[in-house]
Amino acid sequence: MQRRDFMKIIGGAAAWPLAARAQQAAVPAIAYLSGRSAESEASMLVAFRRGLNATGYVEGQNLAIEYRFADGQYDRLPTMLAELTRRQPAVIIFVGLTAAVVEEMLQQLRDSPIPMVLNVGFDPVRTGLVASMNRPAET
Repeated sequence: MQRRDFMKIIGGAAAWPLAARAQQAAVPAIAYLSGRSAESEASMLVAFRRGLNATGYVEGQNLAIEYRFADGQYDRLPTMLAELTRRQPAVIIFVGLTAAVVEEMLQQLRDSPIPMVLNVGFDPVRTGLVASMNRPAET
């Protein structure tokens, strides 16, 4: 075998994993932002993942989830949200936040095309955060 042929084989073998990785479809990512701690969210996260699995999404296989937990320190949320939005997730899920904090988060995202889901213990229509459940963006 010629040295040139040997180098072609080695070069091709080295490039193959990179080419294969580039051909894989991008995995959608969800941003999960909670005002609570990871420990207090444990049962919620089990149910969340179970619901995703029921619709065909399995974390680590065809879905990535970026978790952030403020541990009750709401002043950390704007920085966490900015970090998450830079990653351009398919959706941001807000959990365990007060109406005032959600309002602040919505202001931070007012020009963002990223959809948001609220899992909170208050009525966002009654508090005036959204116009309606059918058309939340029309405030």
